[in-house]
This record gives sequence, C-alpha cells and structure tokens, in this order.
Amino acid sequence: MTSQVRGGQLARLLGQWHALPGRRRSPDYAALAAAVRGLLADGRLPLGVRLPAERELAEALRISRTTVTAAYRALRESGHLTSRRGAGSWTMLPGGHRVASSGLWTPQDDLDMIDLGIAALAAPPELVPATRAATEDLPRYLGSAGYHPTGIIELREAIARSYAERGLPTSPEQIMVTNGTQHALDLVLRLALAPAGSVLVESPTYPNALAALAARRARIATHGLALDAGWDADLLLASIRQSRPRLAYLIPDFQNPTGHLMPVDLRERVVGAAHAAGTDLVVDESFVDLPLDGTPVPPPTATFDRHSRVITIGGMSKPYWGGLRIGWVRASAPQVQRLAAARIGVDMSSPVLDQLVAVHLLADAATIVAARRTQLAHQRDALLAALAERLPQWRVTVPRGGVTLWAELDGPVSSALARAAEEVGVRLAPGPRFGLDGTLERFLRLPFTLPAADLVDAVHRIAAVRYDLDRAGRPQWREPSVIA
Repeated sequence: MTSQVRGGQLARLLGQWHALPGRRRSPDYAALAAAVRGLLADGRLPLGVRLPAERELAEALRISRTTVTAAYRALRESGHLTSRRGAGSWTMLPGGHRVASSGLWTPQDDLDMIDLGIAALAAPPELVPATRAATEDLPRYLGSAGYHPTGIIELREAIARSYAERGLPTSPEQIMVTNGTQHALDLVLRLALAPAGSVLVESPTYPNALAALAARRARIATHGLALDAGWDADLLLASIRQSRPRLAYLIPDFQNPTGHLMPVDLRERVVGAAHAAGTDLVVDESFVDLPLDGTPVPPPTATFDRHSRVITIGGMSKPYWGGLRIGWVRASAPQVQRLAAARIGVDMSSPVLDQLVAVHLLADAATIVAARRTQLAHQRDALLAALAERLPQWRVTVPRGGVTLWAELDGPVSSALARAAEEVGVRLAPGPRFGLDGTLERFLRLPFTLPAADLVDAVHRIAAVRYDLDRAGRPQWREPSVIA
C-alpha cells in the first residue's frame, strides 16, 4: 500500500516554487512541474507516493486547477508521474533510471561519474590475505548448521577486546554481531522503539538513520549542530529533559556529516540526563577509529552508563570496507539476548565466512587503520586546498576525524547544485538529505574517501557549475541514455 501526500503537505514542500530560477521565462505549469521534479531529485518527495488530487493541490497553492492539470500532464510526459483514472497519480522515475546514493535520479550507465554521495573507502590490500586465512579457518564451523544469532565467539571476543582497550570493560556476552551498522540500528529500533515513538536526533544526521526511523513511523525531534562548535550542551540537555524522548540517536565520534567530536564532559552529562528522562541512548560509533592529526578520542559514551541506558552500535564499513557487512551492538547481556530473539524475525545470523574475515582484519587493526588515517588526512587536505582555491566563499570547518566535510555554501542552492553537478559527472549528496522537511539547503556534505586527484577534479567541476547556476534557466532533465 502506497502512502499519500496531502495538498497542504505538498504545498509546504514546494515552498516558493513560483520564485525558482528561470521562473519568468516559463509558464506556471512548467515551473510547478519543475519544482516537483526537484523534490523528487533531492529525495524530499518519496517515490511511489500518491500526489493530491488536482483540485486539492490547486486550492492549497491558490492557483487554478488548469495549471495543476497541465503540470501533472508534464510530469507524466517526463516520466515522473503515473496516473490511473479514478485512482490517482503516483510519483516515479523515468524509465531506465534509478535512485542514486545522493537521492538523484540518474542513468544506469555512469562511465565517468565521480561519486561523492558515498562516504566510504575502497577495500584495503589486507582484505585478500585475510579472506584466504578465513577460508582455512572455515572447516572448523562446517560441522554445524552455521547459525550464530549473536555472532561467532571469536569475533565477539575480538570486538569486546577492542572496547576494553578503549577503557570500557566488555564481555563477549555484551556483543551481538550484525550485517553492518545499519542492520544493528534497525534491530535496536525494533526492540526499543514502538511505532510512532519519540526520538531525538542531531541535525544534520545520517540519512539512512532517518530512513530507519521513518520505517518505524517515529516522531522525530532535532537538535541543531553549529557549523563551528557542534553541540550546544545546554540546548541538547534541555531537549532531553523537556521532551523526554523514548530514544536519542547520537553520533558523538566525528559526527556524520559534520565531523564534530563530542567532548568528554558532555558525554557524561548526556548519559545522566537520559537516565533522568527515561531515554535510551543509541550511540553510533561508525567513525571512532578514524581520528586525524593525532586527535585524542574521548572514552566511549557507554563508560558513563550505570543503568543500561546506552546501546552502542558500530561496524567495519568505514575503517575497513563497506562490502564486508559486519557490524555490532554493544549492550547489556540481557539486552543482547532480547536483540537475538528479535533478530529471528529478520534473519538468522551473519555469514560465518565474513565474520572470520573480520577476525583476521581486527587482528591486524593497528596496521590497517593507521594506513587509513594517513590516507584520509592526505585526501582531506587535498579537498580543502581545492575548495579554498576554487570556492573560497564556502565556509568549511576542518574535521578532526571521520571521512566527511560539511560545507556551508554561499546560498541555499544545495539541491540545485547537486542536479547541475550530475550533468558534469559529479554525484553529490545535497544538504536536505541530512535533515527533515527540506531544510539545510545552504549545506553540502563532501566526503574525502576518493583519491586526491578525483577530489580536486570534482571541485573544479562543481565550481564551474556553481558559477553558471545563478545565470541558468530552468533545469534540464536528462533522458535515458541508449548505449548499443
């Protein structure tokens, strides 16, 4: 069953659609259709959602029904809308296109695309020998059914040791292995959040976390992060105390996308406020292994937990490789057992071979992660230098770790810039993807996970289309490419 957007809701999403660039050179219906395409392009209007009836939207926008009828017809002609008489009209993408990581619709064949929508590194060279070693270990597990809902003991022991080395004593019984960090978050939400439960998140935050919360129909409140300073301690603590959310999802270690690092004292105060408010903290440590420039990392947030209020999730996608779908949950032993019971309704366990590969990579963590940090620092500096040269009007805070820059642009053009950059072979994740209700149009996430030469090339292309953006007419929407 598809969802439906009401006329008033779509009107709010459209905002000042009649004031878009090139508006005076296009009729009302064309401007309205272009605005709807824009909402689809940056992900603010989902695919497969039923749009309001023509009369309803006309009343909400205070325009003629004829204009809405013509706009819907234009959207059907461009492949962004499908209609069935007597049933309604649903959003879609043109044939042969897909939703990319940035939320933009693009042809399937991207032969010269610099993808800055994904904040993840290519695999390290150590992955191949680790895989060979894992296959030699595999026969020890072949005599059983292969189902390990909490993970194989070797991997849980290795993960527990990594927490102990950071000053947080942890037993293997407190660890549950998952199919990546996103899977870990989904399982935690299934266990700890009832449908329509209240959740506090940072703004901006990780888009896929917002998607997981949307799947639970969560009522989301946000705490805004400052570009330079990160969390406002008083406001964050007041938000927890006053709204008393069921959950708070936080990324204290090199926050995605801003790169901010939460100070020690705030971590302790947040845990205390959560306990007083009856709020469980879900702490995402995806980037904790990636400090740059020798930045000291504070102790884990769970260090200050005395009441099992902190559930920590992490994984190997960022410091190692996204194709190795290994994540984990650290919680109390009873919580891990409840998570394992909840997991049976989703999947039985993580692949044994992948877990054995993870064991060997973690055994060589010091060497692998040190090389990753050196690589990321070099690529970050190359990206910063290119931005300073070609886009000096943009404001960027240098991150002390992680894999992303959060740039404040010289105007609310993030989604338009992402669409324009797509035309010159650069895929971007516009600011609204990291927030709610179409906000953050002045911001853009720029990961530095690609080779330095690609990052510099991407900035040159972005700068060229940014210069042309103010003088451009209405957006041109590509037709599917035919390659024979």
